[in-house]
This record gives sequence, C-alpha cells and structure tokens, in this order.
Amino acid sequence: MGLRTKTALVIAATAAIVATLIGLLVHHRTAEEQRANAARAADARLVDAAADYASGTDSGALVNPPDLPAALRGTITDRPVRATFLQPAHGSGPPVLWAATRSGRDILAIRRSYAPQARALASLDRVLVGSGATVTALGCALGVLAAAGAGRRITASARTAQRIADGDLTDRVQPRGKDEIARLGAAVNTMADALSARLEAERQVTADIAHELRTPVAGLVTAVGLLPPGRPTELVSGGVETLRTLVENVLEVARLDVPGVEQAQCEEILPSTLAHRAAALADEDLEIRIHRESVVTTDPRRVERILANLITNAHRHGAPPVSLDVDGTALHVRDHGPGFPTDLLTHGPQRFRTTPHDHTPGIGLGLTIVTGQARVLNAQVTYENPPDGGARATLVLRAGVG
Repeated sequence: MGLRTKTALVIAATAAIVATLIGLLVHHRTAEEQRANAARAADARLVDAAADYASGTDSGALVNPPDLPAALRGTITDRPVRATFLQPAHGSGPPVLWAATRSGRDILAIRRSYAPQARALASLDRVLVGSGATVTALGCALGVLAAAGAGRRITASARTAQRIADGDLTDRVQPRGKDEIARLGAAVNTMADALSARLEAERQVTADIAHELRTPVAGLVTAVGLLPPGRPTELVSGGVETLRTLVENVLEVARLDVPGVEQAQCEEILPSTLAHRAAALADEDLEIRIHRESVVTTDPRRVERILANLITNAHRHGAPPVSLDVDGTALHVRDHGPGFPTDLLTHGPQRFRTTPHDHTPGIGLGLTIVTGQARVLNAQVTYENPPDGGARATLVLRAGVG
C-alpha cells in the first residue's frame, strides 16, 4: 500500500469519525430538544385540562384511560405529580407522548402522537448521513491530493538518490518549502556532496600514488633487464611485472573515474574478431564458441581489455574449462569454479576489496576496470551464477548501424 493510499485512508477515516461523532451529538441534542418541547406542550395542555375537569367543564382529557403506560401510571399513583412519558412505537403505530396527573381519585391524561417529531428526526438523520458521506468523500479526495503532492516530492528525492547511488554524483534534489520532505532533499544533497568529495579525494590520492610509483617502477623494469639469467632474476622480474601491472591498472581506474576523460573510438566489427583478439591478449587456456554473429559498433581496444580481464578473472578465481561464447551482440565468459561471491552479485565489483569467500589474491581492480570501460562504451556487463554451477559474465555491445 503506497503513501498516497495510506494518507487518503487516514484522512477519510478521520473525516468519517468526526462526521459520525458530530452526527450522533446533533441527533442526541435534537431528540432531547424535541422531546422537551413536546413534553412542555403536553404538560401545559394537561394543566388546562385539569383545571377544566375540576370546574366540571369538558376538558377533552382522557379519564382513567385503560391503555395508559404502566410506568406512567405507577409514577402518578405513588406521588401527586404531573408526569410525561414517551411510549415507543409498537407494531404499525407511531410513538405516543403521554402526560398524566391525578385529580381526586381519577387519572387525567393527554395523549399526543409523536409521529411528526419522529419524522423530523428521521429526516435530520438522513441529512446527517448524507453530509457525513460527503465530508468523508471530500476528505478522501483531499487526502489523495495531499498525498500525491508529498508522494511526488518523495519519489523525486528517491530517484535522485538512486541516480547518485548508480554513479551520477552531479545529480541533486531541488528542495521546495521548509517541511520534512525539503529537509530530506537537503540531506540527500549534503550526502551527495560529501560522497563526491570523498570519492574525488580517493581518486586523486590513488592517481598521485600511481604517478609517483610509475617512474621508479620503470627504473626497476630496466634494471631487471640488466640482471644475469637465473632463478633469482626470474623471481624479481615476476614481482616487478606484477607491480608494473598494478600501477597501470590504478592509473587506468583513476582515468575512468573522471567523466569525459576517456572517449570511445568506435567502429563496426564482428564480435568473433574481438573474442579471438581478447583470447590472444589474455594468453590463457580458452575455448571460443561462435553461436551467431551480429556486427557491433564499439571501440575494439576497450572491448578486448574488458574480455581479457574477464578471462583472467575466470582463470584466477574460477576453475577450468573456461569458455567465451559469442551470441549476437552478447559475449559470455564462463568458468566452472565456485561462482561469483554474493557481495559481487548484490553490489557489483568493488575496488581494493576481496570477498571473504575468495581466498585467491586480488584487490578488485580487474572487474572495476571492466565496469569503467563498459560505461565508456555504453555497454552492459552482468554477472551471474548459472544453476549448473560456475560463474558467467556477460558483455552486451551495441548493434552495428545498418
């Protein structure tokens, strides 16, 4: 149940309760007033009738009526008073108002139909019910309008927050007014500013460190080339190569973090061609299967980089056999290892972080680069664990023009 429906129901329920309480109060007060007025009129007529009866004049009153209500008869029998009694309707007859008193040994009574008052009260009740229903419907309509306005503002803030979470750190909420929703929008903007500043600081520090390391690493690569052949040289060479690759990856991530720095140089090409080039670049055991071909418009160098990283990741964290399937504009890299970690499937790749379920070395830059390069290409990368085991990464490219 949405906010609009909840607000409308609350306002409608409040309006219905208020209308019911007011209706009951008006009904009760009107009924009391009607009865008091009718009782006063009957009592006045009874006084005149008693005076006429005492003087021997025809009073028009009922003398010792047999149908006098027992409660009224008991009241005037026990005490010498005048009393009135409203006899409820019974059968098809209307309600009757009685006024009675004693005159010597006789009982004088005035009997008046209470039907006009009952009809007036019933008419009032119909008016109250109609008014209450109208007020409830109006309250419901006003609730829908009020909730719609608040809902649109909250939805706009939620969409902006989602776009910020998806990586658009330039988007901001446009707060209106000074209520809680406006404060929520301002809080989202403050959060986005703080997040943008922290990410920019992280990117800058990462880039600065990588730049500072680039020169000494290049010197190490040159120095390793001068070492005599042997096992120690191989170990040093492997370590230096790993360090050089890491520095280059960090620099690439830093460039991809800045919008507009990396631009795709697109051309039309067959995915199978890209698959074979990526396999050669990754230099890993790989089975390439072509299911169907479809020309794509993309930057070949960036696609090869993406596929090479996916293939390397499959060999490093998965298990053979590793395959690359071309199916139209989609390229699937599949391995038969333990599958992608839950954190990666839920939140996507995260740099400088390895999942606790993965004991192989890595700092999360390979898939981070995949995400950044796919963003430059306006391509889509998805990760899944097939039901029959393993892990599958899918890269979907743009179809070629014509």
